[in-house]
Amino acid sequence: MNDAHLHLLVNHFPIIGTIFGLGILIAGIVFKNNTVKNVSYIIFIVAAIFAFIGMSTGEGAEELVEDMPNIGKEIIKEHEELAEKLAIVLYLLGAVSLLGLYANIKNHSKAKLTSFLVLVIAVIGVVLAKSVGTSGGEIRHTEIRANGQPIQSNETEDND
Repeated sequence: MNDAHLHLLVNHFPIIGTIFGLGILIAGIVFKNNTVKNVSYIIFIVAAIFAFIGMSTGEGAEELVEDMPNIGKEIIKEHEELAEKLAIVLYLLGAVSLLGLYANIKNHSKAKLTSFLVLVIAVIGVVLAKSVGTSGGEIRHTEIRANGQPIQSNETEDND
């Protein structure tokens, strides 16, 4: 298994986990259920771990695909920059979720405030995750690119 394969295996969970975690957290807040909130916190922590693995394998995946036909270095660079921003948000989300989990277990007075802080960070994470997922998909799926066209190769062909 190479880095590209591993990257493709792990890169979906930070996106999907953040979306599901946000939904579960909203349910926990609405129903005032700390157990449900704790489930969302654990999902966010796992999403942060998978984001780290995704970031660790991204460079190796890039090296394997950047010279393939219809793959542009610019689209990979855009994906990488968005992924770096998402990773920072998810690391923060995971850390604050750890605090929220601790606060709920200890019935700390700041537990409710922490859940709202996690909610705000998770919303930011979902917005970024959508962009990262789309830009990552566009690398190999030319049909979802804005203009639907493959990136032209840097090589020029002689038609003599």
